[in-house]
Amino acid sequence: MNEDSAALAPTEGASLSVLYDGACPLCRREMALYRGLRSETALRFVDVSAASALPPATTREQLLARFHVQRADGTLVSGADAFLILWSHLPGWRWLARAGRLPGMAWGMERGYRLFLRWRPALQRMARRFDVAGATAPLTPRVLADLRSDHAGETGAVAIYRGILFVARDSGLRAFAQRHLQTEQQHLEQMSAWLPPSERSRLLPAWRVAGWATGALPALFGPPAVYATIAAVETFVDRHYAEQIAHLQDTPGPPGLRDTLAACQADECAHRDEAAASAPARAGPALRLWCGLVGAGSSAAVALARRF
Repeated sequence: MNEDSAALAPTEGASLSVLYDGACPLCRREMALYRGLRSETALRFVDVSAASALPPATTREQLLARFHVQRADGTLVSGADAFLILWSHLPGWRWLARAGRLPGMAWGMERGYRLFLRWRPALQRMARRFDVAGATAPLTPRVLADLRSDHAGETGAVAIYRGILFVARDSGLRAFAQRHLQTEQQHLEQMSAWLPPSERSRLLPAWRVAGWATGALPALFGPPAVYATIAAVETFVDRHYAEQIAHLQDTPGPPGLRDTLAACQADECAHRDEAAASAPARAGPALRLWCGLVGAGSSAAVALARRF
């Protein structure tokens, strides 16, 4: 979780919440690996170092001291058992979770994890030196500008669905918005993991307001207007991600970034197609004008976010 989704409860909309230390370079690398996997269940990655809302009866220090996962019912599990639960949700890792359930394995893993915790500060210092030495070097000015616009765009996307939910009362539309809000929050967390905080857009408050208005205003006119708006937004986002993916094909960037962008693009296309299927087949002049403004506004926002 980052500063944009930190106010939400960690378990909201997820089958499993993964609570990790986003300030730890070791943890960031490990979580980036897990995020790149396609889970069949809903996972939520929560950066405890930046979260403003924590699970009840916990402290930030407690959560940062050990790795935790939180089940949908609110149950917290830490240490080796938490890793086993997470691995059981990840394709290609379930065999490791099953092996960890053999007699004595979880006990041994827990002892090994405690030993690692004793060495973690030294390993973190080494990892940070590696960061300085070149781990972030592949983030060229072009890639940084692209990621800044992605982070700003996902910030706006989260706000769009919050705006819809604030206004909408239609049960089908609310379910649509809640489901897509969860995906956009995950995208925002992924972009936050790639983009250093110092490089993020200085206009984030404006993107939140603009996004909220983009969701709330059409919601005043009913589901058809919302679906048409989302289809227009996602059509632009698809092109935006496609341009970045094409650039990374010609000019290789950080390992894993292209895969992250491709996964986000696939999600956004699914959002577009779902919204388009429910949008009016023939929109009226006012709705066509609104969707045109949304597309133009999205393009202008990207241009600004790349610079500021």
